[in-house]
Amino acid sequence: MDKKQLVIIGGGPAGLAAAIYAGRSDLDGMLLEKLSPGGQVLITDRVDNYPGFPEGISGFDLVDKMAAHARKFGIEEKNGEVVSITRQDDSSLKINLAGDEEILTRTIIIATGATHRALGVKGEEELTGRGVSYCATCDGPFFRDQVVAVVGGGDSAVQEAIFLTKFAKKVYVIHRRDELRATKILQKKAMENPLIEFIWDSIVEEIMGSDSVEAVRILNKKSGAKSTLAVQGVFIFVGIQPNTKFLRGFVDMDQGGFIKTDDWMRTSEKGVYAAGDCRLKPLLQIVTAVSDGATAAFAVEHDLS
Repeated sequence: MDKKQLVIIGGGPAGLAAAIYAGRSDLDGMLLEKLSPGGQVLITDRVDNYPGFPEGISGFDLVDKMAAHARKFGIEEKNGEVVSITRQDDSSLKINLAGDEEILTRTIIIATGATHRALGVKGEEELTGRGVSYCATCDGPFFRDQVVAVVGGGDSAVQEAIFLTKFAKKVYVIHRRDELRATKILQKKAMENPLIEFIWDSIVEEIMGSDSVEAVRILNKKSGAKSTLAVQGVFIFVGIQPNTKFLRGFVDMDQGGFIKTDDWMRTSEKGVYAAGDCRLKPLLQIVTAVSDGATAAFAVEHDLS
């Protein structure tokens, strides 16, 4: 079995950036993707904060350009689902795929991204990208002078609710408990913001709308009362799950499953690097994923040489 110099697992922005840099360095590399390149960006209706596109660009068009750029440098592409990674006696790495297929490589860049936890309610999937969002930093400017709801009570939910007040005229925070889980300083900022109103002890049962979000149906868990709240946007922050289950016990992670790396994107396992949203870092954005991917590929080329 031929041994690759590098296999990049994941075809989102981090993986595609890594593929571009690996190709330019003339590495014998492979981009391994479960489905098709793009990742979470494919379901992003509009990207308004990626440098070089002042008028904005659709998520599909952006990753399509990235994939074309990677192919220009001759990166090999393969579809497959990774089950596990094991270390061989000769110190090479074996990627075990579903269907008992195997790939041998000297180095690996993990760029499998993360998945936002969904509420799992009616209307959520249908209206994602049309008023339902999982990223206020990405989509907040599209809701200028509109009314929006934020679902959640942790740091991310409260921080993003505060951020949304820069654009929205009203922000409702819907939380299933009667107190927030966010840090006290964030709670204080949110409580003192006149544009934020809290709806306690409540859950969203349905997100309503035909072509875009028009309202949410809310259930008060204590009283059992149901109500309908008119909003134009719903921002969901009930957790994010890195796609790293197949790496448990192989590389160091935090309690949430995010991979720990150094500044060169090196993990605890020699020859294994991580880039993008699966990595432990403060900001999960396309621009930081691309930066991670470039750094990881540069580190691979440096370490191999």
